[in-house]
Amino acid sequence: MSRRPYVRPISRTGWWTTQKRYTEYMAREVTCVFIGAYTVLLVWGLMRLSQGQEAWDSFVAGITGPVGILFHLVCLAFAFYNTVTWFRVTPKAMPLMFKGKRVPGTVIVGGHWAAWAGVTLVVLIVAGI
Repeated sequence: MSRRPYVRPISRTGWWTTQKRYTEYMAREVTCVFIGAYTVLLVWGLMRLSQGQEAWDSFVAGITGPVGILFHLVCLAFAFYNTVTWFRVTPKAMPLMFKGKRVPGTVIVGGHWAAWAGVTLVVLIVAGI
């Protein structure tokens, strides 16, 4: 009998590329960086708004340029990816029981999409669009 236990070799840098679910997990985590950066941008915009019309106009001019538009599009794509992957994981993270039976995952995911669409509709109505 060997005194040293078997230790499976795992790459310290590429472990997340060995399975698709690990890769999706890491991609979802990277999207959070961009969502956080967009949150900082929004807070910065609120700060500039509180500083007066001239500061707000310069902020709007900065975010409506080509780099600002590209940043918005990248953040939108990452936010959508994050949303889709989280909705797909929800039945595993939050299994629901109804009358002693497990609610199917498609119902849970569909409910999340319906709630998302409802909230989006309310925001658009309140915004006047």
